[in-house]
Amino acid sequence: DATISAIIEDGRGILAADESTATIGKRFETINLPNVEDNRRAYRELLFTTGGDVGKYVSGAILYEETLFQKASNGVRMVDLMKERGIIPGIKVDKGVVTLPGTDNETYTVGLDGLGKRCQEYYAAGARFAKWRAVYTITDKLPSELCIHSNAEGLAYYAATCQENGLVPIVEPEVLMDGNHSIERSMEVTIEVLNSVFKSLADHHVNLERILLKPNMVYSGTSAANRASAQAVAEATL
Repeated sequence: DATISAIIEDGRGILAADESTATIGKRFETINLPNVEDNRRAYRELLFTTGGDVGKYVSGAILYEETLFQKASNGVRMVDLMKERGIIPGIKVDKGVVTLPGTDNETYTVGLDGLGKRCQEYYAAGARFAKWRAVYTITDKLPSELCIHSNAEGLAYYAATCQENGLVPIVEPEVLMDGNHSIERSMEVTIEVLNSVFKSLADHHVNLERILLKPNMVYSGTSAANRASAQAVAEATL
């Protein structure tokens, strides 16, 4: 309860600093910076040692596993730097997505193997919340029922495992914006996805009062001919 209350405190938000080694490498390439651990540490250290009242505006930060166990250049653990500023450490626990067999190149998020043991290690290292992301592509026929159900079950198993090990789970079923779909199609799919996710959460006896839902915006496809207004997006999302 204390973790959730602190994370959702008015005027504060979550910093996503959980780029994988591959993703951060692409960003480093743009400034000709080698993708080595010292540079990744320096980048993350910069985020958590910035001056001013950063903790006044950042309630929590999602970390990549490397950062959770890393120390800053002065020998202080990254998580302790965060705690000094009132920032709650979180951890990305999924291992990315793979193609879901039997579908039209749809994906399934992996990382459930050994998750309970990893959650225990993450908690001992200072993490107090976690994140798991599932993604859904929209077309006239997608997402398939198999994709919706499989990812809902994965999210629910993850959330239940986190709660059993003291971590607050961020549940993130993300319906992607890519495509030429209408905002009405986005809303239709989002409702179907959320219904499936919450059915699975209930089936796995997840305490819904102790999760954080990270929903997608209900949005016209990025290549749609007729784009919904910002007002329509806000109303549909809420």
